[in-house]
Amino acid sequence: QVQLVESGGGLVQAGGSLRLSCAASGRTLSGYVMGWFRQAPGKEREFVASIAWSGVAIYADTVKGRFTISRDNDKNTVYLQMISLKPEDTAIYSCAAAVPWQTLSLSRLRGQGTQVTVSS
Repeated sequence: QVQLVESGGGLVQAGGSLRLSCAASGRTLSGYVMGWFRQAPGKEREFVASIAWSGVAIYADTVKGRFTISRDNDKNTVYLQMISLKPEDTAIYSCAAAVPWQTLSLSRLRGQGTQVTVSS
């Protein structure tokens, strides 16, 4: 059974940076789209970024230019490099994976999440 495990969250001051990782175990997610979502207290889960097996990436407007998603297919891992963090980026960040013809946000293949807290 495939599992996704996130790491790298923490507490950082505004303007700082963090790098999140999401490692898949169980089997290689060949061809899968992988991505990141976040959910702040009292808010809906929202899309952050996704990356196709080919490396083509898509970003939410709120993080474009500040966050970079990447993946290492050999390591079955996706990363989210976050710079210029803002207090409004505070949320639980979780990764998800889906085959290309499925909607990533609806995928049941997702991790438990890692907390990111940005202080002002």
